[in-house]
Amino acid sequence: MTDRETINGVPVTNEQINAWADEADVGYDVEALKKRGRGRPGRGAEPAQVIALRLTADELAAVDARAAREHKTRSEAIRDALAAYAA
Repeated sequence: MTDRETINGVPVTNEQINAWADEADVGYDVEALKKRGRGRPGRGAEPAQVIALRLTADELAAVDARAAREHKTRSEAIRDALAAYAA
């Protein structure tokens, strides 16, 4: 093992590798591993579509300021604005 082997900047030791190997030898609970979520949580029954939107720096600043005032994310603020427009 070289000194350059790291995970998040922390050197990986032979002891750690042996511990991981011992853990793998015992086995993993596959059902528990499947339950771990990956990615962002869904917003509904169907996958959401991602769209590209071009905004000027001023428009983006205005959206971000509104989102901050309302304690929302930028995406939430944009979705709320679109919902109000479509209503």
